[in-house]
Amino acid sequence: MQRRFSYFVAGSMVLGILVGFLVNQNITDPAQVKAVAGGFNVVTDIFLRLIKMIIAPLVFSTLVVGIAHMEDAAAIGRVGAKTMGWFITASVVSLSIGLIMVQLISPGVGLNIPLPDVTAASSVDATTLSLKDFITHLVPKSIVEAMANNEILQIVVFSIFVGTAIASIDDKAPAVLQLAEQVSQVMLKITGYVMLFAPFAIFAALASTVATQGLMVLLSYAKFVGGFYLSLGVLWGLLLLAAVAVVGARGVGLFAMVREPVLLAFSTASSEAAYPRTLEQLQKFGVSRKIASFVLPLGYSFNLDGSMMYCTFATLFIAQAYGIELSIGQQIMMLLLLMITSKGIAGVPRASLVVIAATLGYFKIPEAGLLLILAVDHLLDMGRSATNVVGNSVASVVVAKWENQLETPEPEAVKS
Repeated sequence: MQRRFSYFVAGSMVLGILVGFLVNQNITDPAQVKAVAGGFNVVTDIFLRLIKMIIAPLVFSTLVVGIAHMEDAAAIGRVGAKTMGWFITASVVSLSIGLIMVQLISPGVGLNIPLPDVTAASSVDATTLSLKDFITHLVPKSIVEAMANNEILQIVVFSIFVGTAIASIDDKAPAVLQLAEQVSQVMLKITGYVMLFAPFAIFAALASTVATQGLMVLLSYAKFVGGFYLSLGVLWGLLLLAAVAVVGARGVGLFAMVREPVLLAFSTASSEAAYPRTLEQLQKFGVSRKIASFVLPLGYSFNLDGSMMYCTFATLFIAQAYGIELSIGQQIMMLLLLMITSKGIAGVPRASLVVIAATLGYFKIPEAGLLLILAVDHLLDMGRSATNVVGNSVASVVVAKWENQLETPEPEAVKS
C-alpha cells in the first residue's frame, strides 16, 4: 500500500509538471494562465484547510496517551531518566543543526517561485514575541478557545496536565485512558485519510507553479532539497560519532545492522513501518529486549530526529522565501516551541506538515507558505523517516550500554 502510494505521489508530480508545462506553452494570455492557476489553487487551499482541521485533536490525543503511559519510565526509574535525557539532547542537536544549516545554505533567499498571496498582517510582529508574552501565552484561558484557534502550545500544556493526571491515578482512569487512546487512533486514521489527498494537492501545486513560471522554476527546489539532505548527512555523522563514543568501534556496525529497516523507512516514507524489523535487529546487535522494548516505542513519540530537523529547516526556509528575518531570540523561541510540539506527533508519514503549519501560525509567518514545500515534501519525508529510525536505534544502543545491557546475544536470544 505504501509503495503504491509512493508511486501515486511520484506520478502526480510528473503529471503536475507536464500539465503545468502544457498550460505555460499553449496559453499566451497571462490573465488566462492566472485563471487556470487559480483553479489549481482551489485544490491546494482545500488541503491546507484539512491540515489545519486535524492539528488540535491530533496533538491533544497523541500527547495525552504518550504521557499517560509514562509510568513505565517511573517504574524503570534510572533507565527512564537516561532515556529522556538522551532524547532531549538529541532533540536540541537535531533542531539546532536544522536551524544552523538553513542559515548557512539560505535556500529560501532569492527563490524563483511565486509566493502565495498574503495580507500585510501576515508579517512577523516582533512585539508579540517577548519572553513575558511567550510564557503567559503558554497557559490557555479556555481549552475550547485554544483548540478553536489551533493554539498549539496551549493545547500541549493542557495535554500535559491531562496525561499526568491520568498517570497519577491508581487505576489510571481506564475508561478515560481508553477513550484517549481510541481518539488518538481515530485521529491518526483521519490523518492518513487527509494525507491521501496530498498527491492531488502536489499535482495542483506543481501544475500551478509550472504554468505561471515555466519549467526553470523547478531548479529553485534543488538548493532546498540538496541542503536538507546535506543537513541530514551532518546529523547522521554526529549520531555515528555518538555511537562510537559510547560503544566503541562496534557502533559502526550498528549502521550496517539497521540498514534494512532504514531502507524500508526510506522507501515507504514511514518510520513506523520499520518498527518491527528495527526491534529485531537491535536485539541481534545485543540490546536487551527490555531496553529495546522500552526505548524504541518511546522514541517514536519523543525522538524523531529527522522530523525535528525538517521542522526548523522548512519553517525558516519559508520565512526566507517571504523575506522575513527572525532575530536570534525569536529563533530560540521557535526551537523551544518545536522542542515541545514535535513530541505530540507520532512518526506517521508527512505529520511534520502539521507541526510546521502550527509553527507558521504562531510566528505569524504566512501559513500559505506550506505550499512551497508541498511539492517536494514526499521526497524529503523519505529522508527524515530513515533518519528517525537511525536516531532511535542509536538511542537504544546508548541506553543499553549505560545500563550494562548491551552484549553479544546467544543464538537462542537472537531467534527470540
